[in-house]
Amino acid sequence: MRSFTLAERRARLARRHFLSEHGTDPCAVTSAMVALHATDPATPYLSLWARITDFDRADLDATLYRERALVKHLAMRRTLWVVRADAVSAVQAASSDRVAESESRKLIADVERAGVAADGAAWLRTACAAVLAYLEANGPTSAAQLRAALPELAGTYDPAPGKPWGGVTALSPRVITVLAVRGEVVRGPNQGGWTSSRPLWVSAPSWLDASDPAEPDAASAALVRTWLRAFGPATVADVKWWFGHTLTWTRRALTAIGAVEVDMQGTPGVALPDDLEPEPDTEPWCALLPGLDVTTMGWVDRDWYLEDLRGQVFDSRGNAGPTAWADGRVVGGWRQSADGRVEVQVIGDASRTARKALQRKADDLTDWLDGTLIKPRFPSPLTKI
Repeated sequence: MRSFTLAERRARLARRHFLSEHGTDPCAVTSAMVALHATDPATPYLSLWARITDFDRADLDATLYRERALVKHLAMRRTLWVVRADAVSAVQAASSDRVAESESRKLIADVERAGVAADGAAWLRTACAAVLAYLEANGPTSAAQLRAALPELAGTYDPAPGKPWGGVTALSPRVITVLAVRGEVVRGPNQGGWTSSRPLWVSAPSWLDASDPAEPDAASAALVRTWLRAFGPATVADVKWWFGHTLTWTRRALTAIGAVEVDMQGTPGVALPDDLEPEPDTEPWCALLPGLDVTTMGWVDRDWYLEDLRGQVFDSRGNAGPTAWADGRVVGGWRQSADGRVEVQVIGDASRTARKALQRKADDLTDWLDGTLIKPRFPSPLTKI
């Protein structure tokens, strides 16, 4: 059985996540890692800044909204991702369809429970059809404009009766969520700049090239193979968690790609059968990654790169804040001062050389942000200090 050392795993992370050796193209970087997190609108931009030399925000905007080679899509773990447009059908079949079924079922139940309609399924069909027809006729439209224009979207519910976080809540955003996770609508041009999340919605056929639906098992195998090449070796639990699927689905996909058992210093793992060669060391490297970055969020078993800093850089719900990395380990985080200067917060074991390198990264990021303040949606305890 192949045994991977901790040093090898960290070296693989560095190379395959474009942190020690940078990439050159947003599509290639995104594709190699399956997808980039996009729940926080600033994250994909900052993730690519950390991985592509001389990356410019306009590069991603052009790829998303003019070339449309990348697209934002709701998928694994009901999370928003940036994925390659030509991979949407595979992601849809392997992951999004499962999320869409769950979201539809919950929305139908809430419609009926709130008394909006006796037949929640019929209400949802009517609401979805109205949105799609409007977008086909009118082009890019905001969620607020859809709600104002379409009486079919009227209706409210209380997500948590009697609770402080409950209250009267519109149903219309959840209709759009269902359409988005089904792949029927797409986030088009963004309003309010790159740090905001105010998309104009468009119908998928008007935005993306037509493609045939992917076969679910083949799509699942292809995505798991890509993921394991970028993130492996990993535990079966890592694969299951990342894709948000069942253990049965995970094992079936791993069997389909011929994944082999490996040892990770006493922890059982899996890897691709053609990816077992020894991994050479990397040159010293460091990185400043944004909150919810795909690397920091890449595994459910995280101690091998977090050591004892989990409680400082992750919130209580498992969301990662901005992190500072040195040679395959998280050594702290980063935040901004009121005037926009990036401040590194090193709280782990880091050499003097690594600290200086991180400070240079912070200065570069300060210049790149040019006064824009980034407010992570899920700040970690460290960023609040």
